[in-house]
Amino acid sequence: MLPRPVAAVVFDMDGLLFDTERLYEKALAPAAAEVGCEMGQDTFQTIIGTPWNDTRRMLLERYGPGYPVDALAEAWSRHFKLLAEVELALKAGVLELLTLLDELGLPRAIATSSSRRTVDHHLAAHDLVHRFHHIVASGDYAMGKPAPDPYLTAARRLGVDPRRCLALEDSFNGVRSASAAGMMTVMVPDLVQPTAEICALCSVVPTLHEVVRLIVSSRPASAAASS
Repeated sequence: MLPRPVAAVVFDMDGLLFDTERLYEKALAPAAAEVGCEMGQDTFQTIIGTPWNDTRRMLLERYGPGYPVDALAEAWSRHFKLLAEVELALKAGVLELLTLLDELGLPRAIATSSSRRTVDHHLAAHDLVHRFHHIVASGDYAMGKPAPDPYLTAARRLGVDPRRCLALEDSFNGVRSASAAGMMTVMVPDLVQPTAEICALCSVVPTLHEVVRLIVSSRPASAAASS
């Protein structure tokens, strides 16, 4: 059960709306081989949900100042885009959840570390451009996840108290960001499973289908009966 009725929903994008984290992971090996650098799966999992500037700093700290981080970023992006053109898939339950939000008249936004261009591309690929009221992307806030700025910006644009917003995330840094913003936070794990720290900050459900049940059960009895 959620502690309060939901007045708005804020979605992460990668790994939550779209099955992109697996594509980023799949694109990493050929990109790293192309530029001749090391990049292990353990490193990849630590940067899931992290803005690129922070990821860049982490890679340089881990591998040293000579690490070809900018060349890797270019190659990685290129390989990812090739995969996304043919393999970009929605996560289970996205359409069901969006339909419920339409029926209930609940506003929604996306709060992501990705660029606005990437968001627009992914939404257009699945005809979802008009299913979200606001997009908060890289460059729209002062500090990225795990700072609360992306989610606070989304709440401000929606005109809803953060405490009345439901935040949906799949990454550790995303959960930390949404929780710090004061939102009711639910993690739908993708490539990483929650730790004890993360479980203390959020509820955890296996799919977005379960989020539908949570939203319905959070509504006042009178509202649920009239719908």
